[in-house]
Amino acid sequence: MNLYEIFKQLNIEFKEVEHKPVFTIEQAQSIKERIEGTGCKNLFLTDKKGKYVLVILEEKKKANMKKIARIINTSHLSLAEKSELTNILNLEQGSVTPFGILNDIDNQVILVIDKDLKNKKLLFHPNINTKTISISYDNLIKFIEFEKHKYKFI
Repeated sequence: MNLYEIFKQLNIEFKEVEHKPVFTIEQAQSIKERIEGTGCKNLFLTDKKGKYVLVILEEKKKANMKKIARIINTSHLSLAEKSELTNILNLEQGSVTPFGILNDIDNQVILVIDKDLKNKKLLFHPNINTKTISISYDNLIKFIEFEKHKYKFI
């Protein structure tokens, strides 16, 4: 099932815009003029034992790696390799998004979500960096739960 079919099945409302490929938060700033929502920073991390975490933060925040590691009971988090991003989430650099868990059939990824995103419209790529969608926080959680992934808050 693809992302849009899941949205339809779960009655998830969203808005979408197409644009040139964007690879950084800075490049995505102009998109916010065309669609309502809070930009999100999405980081795909791993530890030395092969545990994976997808961190979703408000775009202006910095990731506190030590705090994130404590939340998921591990240590020494770092950015996952490009090959891990491709193999687990079937995503390319520049298009990291929580919707990539659709491709994580082994449920290897734990999501860590910024508490400050609650009650907001959020902007994410729909698994490709030539589109951006606006979705409510509640609908994001509905999607994550549908995909049976664990999530925690920071």
